[in-house]
Amino acid sequence: MTAESRASDATRIDISCFHCGLPVVTGTTYTAVINGQQQPMCCHGCAAVAEAIVAAGLSDFYQHRTAPSRRAEDLIPEQLRGLELYDRGDLQQSFVRQEDEHVREAALILEGIVCAACVWLNEHHVNALPGVLEFRVNYSTHRARVRWDERQTKLSTILAAIAAIGYIAHPFDPSRQESLQKRERAVALRRLAVAGLGSMQVMMLAVGLYVGEAQGMEEWIRQFLRWISLVLAAPVVAYAAQPFFTAATRDLRRHQLGMDVPVALAVLAAFAASVWHTWRGDGEVYYDSVTMFVFFLLTGRFLEMAARHRAGQISEALVRMLPATAIRLDAGGTETVVPSAELAPGDRVLVRPGDTIPADGRVEEGASSVDESLLTGESLPLPRQAGDALIGGSVNIESPLVMCIDKVGAETVLSAIVRLLDRAQGEKPRLALLTDRIAAHFVAALLLVSVLVFLAWWYWANFDTAFRITLAVLVVTCPCALSLATPTAMVAATGALTRQGI
Repeated sequence: MTAESRASDATRIDISCFHCGLPVVTGTTYTAVINGQQQPMCCHGCAAVAEAIVAAGLSDFYQHRTAPSRRAEDLIPEQLRGLELYDRGDLQQSFVRQEDEHVREAALILEGIVCAACVWLNEHHVNALPGVLEFRVNYSTHRARVRWDERQTKLSTILAAIAAIGYIAHPFDPSRQESLQKRERAVALRRLAVAGLGSMQVMMLAVGLYVGEAQGMEEWIRQFLRWISLVLAAPVVAYAAQPFFTAATRDLRRHQLGMDVPVALAVLAAFAASVWHTWRGDGEVYYDSVTMFVFFLLTGRFLEMAARHRAGQISEALVRMLPATAIRLDAGGTETVVPSAELAPGDRVLVRPGDTIPADGRVEEGASSVDESLLTGESLPLPRQAGDALIGGSVNIESPLVMCIDKVGAETVLSAIVRLLDRAQGEKPRLALLTDRIAAHFVAALLLVSVLVFLAWWYWANFDTAFRITLAVLVVTCPCALSLATPTAMVAATGALTRQGI
C-alpha cells in the first residue's frame, strides 16, 4: 500500500476523510489505498494511521466499523469543551479581579448544589488543587468565589475539576443565574406535583388495604389494589425521587457518604421489597410510605430553595444597579451608546439627569447631585462637581455630568460590596462548622447502626422483621433536617439583616 500527498488545482466538493470523517481541504489531497481502492484522507496523520492498519492486515476494520474513527477532540466531554476560552484576558474582565501580579479572584455559579454536603465536597475538592488559594461556595445563591495563582493553575483547570465531581461551574452572570433559578423552581414544582399526586392516590388505596386487613378482603381485590399502588408509586420513585438517587450516586463515586445516601437506600429498599411482595402475592407493601416520604422531603427542599432564592435576590439587586448601556464621548465630543461592559478606564461618559452612573470615576465637567442611598445608606442627595468621585450604581439627579472612568468590572465599589455580602453569606460561623463536622460522621454512624440493627433482628427474629425495623431506622433518622436547617437559618438571617441595611 502507498500513501501520497499531492497538490491539486481541482476543486473537491463534499469529500470526507475515509478514516475520521472530517472534510477534505480543497486543493490538497492525501490518499491511502485500502482494500484495493484509493480513499481520500484529510491529513498526513490519518493517511499514516490507515497505512499502519492495512499493513498490519487489519483492513477489515473499515468494513465492520459502524462510525468513522473518533478524533482526539471527540474524547473530550461536551461540557468541558471551550473551558480554555475562560483563560483569555478579554473574557475575564467582567468576572475576574486581579489582586496582584499573579493572584486572581473570580465569581462563579455552581449548578447541581442541593445541600450542605455538596458545598463541603466542592470546597474540599477545589481547595486541594495546586495553585488554588481559596474557594468558598455561597449556599444561598450557589455562587462561588475562587482565588488562584495563575503561575500554578488556570481557571479552566478549576472549572474542569468541578465538572469531574459532577457539578457545572461557569462565570457569574446575573441574567443566567435568574434563568437557572427559574428552571430550578419549575423542575422542583413538577417533581413535587408528581410526588404529591402519587402519594395522595396511593394513600387512598392504602386506607382500603388497611381496612381490608382488619375486616376481611377477597384476595383478588387485595392484589388489584397492590398492583394499582405499584403503578402509581413508580413515577414517584423514578422521576420525583431522582435528585436523591443522582446525588447519592455522585457521592458514592467520590467515596463520600452524603446526606442523600441513606435517603436513596430507604426509598429503593422499600420500593423493591414492595414490588417483590406484590409479585409474590404475600408480605407487606410500603408504597404509601415511599411516596409520602419522597413528598415530604421534596416539600422541605422546595421551601428551603425558596428561602435561598429570596436571600439571593438581595445581592442580585445590587448587581442590577448598573445600567446596561452608557453614552461614551470621543475626542470630538460625539456621543455613542455602548454596553457598559465595554467601558474602560480613561473613557469619557455623559451621564444625563435620571441616569445611573455606569462605573466608578470622577467628574470632569458639570455640577449636580447624586443619590447614593442604595449604596451608602445616605438618604439625601450629595453634591458633586468637577474633581469629585462618583460611584457606579448611584443616580444623577439634577444636571448632566461628564465623567472620566477610573474603575470598571470587579474593581468598582459596587462589586466590592457584592463580594463582601457573598463572603458574609459564604463564611461559616461556629454553628455551621459544628454542623458540618457532625454531618460528616453522622451518615457513616447511621449506616453502621442500620447494619447492626438488621443483623441483630435477623438473628433474633426473621428477615422480614429485620427488614422492617431497619427501614424504619433509615427513615426516622433521615439527616435532611441536619443538612438543611442550619444553612437555611443562616441564609434567612443574613438576608433579613441586609434588607434592614445592617
